[in-house]
Amino acid sequence: MTTLSPSPEQASKAQIKRWRTHLADERAEAAVYRALATKRQGEERDILLALAEAEKRHEHHWLNLLGEHAAAPRRASLNNRLLGFLARHFGSVFVLALAQRAESRSPYATDADATPAMAADEAIHEEVVRGLATRGRNRLSGTFRAAVFGANDGLVSNLSLVMGMAGAGLAPHLVLLAGIAGLLAGALSMGAGEYVSVRSQRELLSASKPTQITLSAAKALDINANELVLVYRARGMTPEEAEHRAAERMGTFSCDCNPSLSLRPETESEKGTDEHETIGTALGAAVSSFCFFASGAIIPVLPYLFGLSGFVAIIVAAVLVGIALLATGAVVGLLSGAPPLARGIRQLLIGFGAAIVTYLLGLLFGTTTA
Repeated sequence: MTTLSPSPEQASKAQIKRWRTHLADERAEAAVYRALATKRQGEERDILLALAEAEKRHEHHWLNLLGEHAAAPRRASLNNRLLGFLARHFGSVFVLALAQRAESRSPYATDADATPAMAADEAIHEEVVRGLATRGRNRLSGTFRAAVFGANDGLVSNLSLVMGMAGAGLAPHLVLLAGIAGLLAGALSMGAGEYVSVRSQRELLSASKPTQITLSAAKALDINANELVLVYRARGMTPEEAEHRAAERMGTFSCDCNPSLSLRPETESEKGTDEHETIGTALGAAVSSFCFFASGAIIPVLPYLFGLSGFVAIIVAAVLVGIALLATGAVVGLLSGAPPLARGIRQLLIGFGAAIVTYLLGLLFGTTTA
């Protein structure tokens, strides 16, 4: 049983205010999707425009409820206005991640004046945007992953090193020297490790990728002892599917398999899609790891570079690193569709936890050797 919404004449001021807010938000969300569509092509552009049309249907619902009261709409929420600005000027995967979170916070499921269909639309919109954001995340997952985590490693490891040295009571110039040494050692280690890791992963993919030998060898195979079937069975097909695919490759369709058999789609490797795209290039990952580790590791050293010393230098280093950890944690949160603030705070606590432990160990070491 559905409840009828009040007419504009019967609606209270609070309801009209809420309807105007919904109307403004629907218009803002539609504008976000249209702005994102201008920066996309092909299927992604069509999907974004379809989302904008869906938001327009919701807009008409609130217009009908408001009647003459729609003449003075409210401003959209601050989140939607910010999202619109980012969509117009950037149009990146971060905007899609924010849009995904915005769709997940739709109030229609608990708003008596919104229809069940509208609430269902918003839930589906979240999944659609999640799918589009996932495409962007996959494109970023190689080099960007190395960049973000390289920066975090540099921040945490060098802050811990600097605080440990400072806690032991070393002179400022020795703390600075230790910080620079930690920066270079860590950046080189990260770059080399990332290069080997990604290179090895690409080589494993290349070794596992099917070759095209089946196309050239099929014509010379013995039809009655068709070993091509074994190739497709080894790739995971059922005997029926393998026989059907082998018959197709050899140019015959006289196999005993079910003629109405629907073959599973070709794998990404068989279609020629580059599986390596999702992990990036080895050199790109190595360079980004080196640069971003160094960019993170330099931050705890900055106070000593500018002549600060003692407890003041430690506090300044901790504040700078804390801001950077919050920022990188928020970025990771955005990409993963998680709350940015929560991810930033988690990153901050982990980094400061490691730094405090090394500082205390430095104090202990400095006391016992005094």
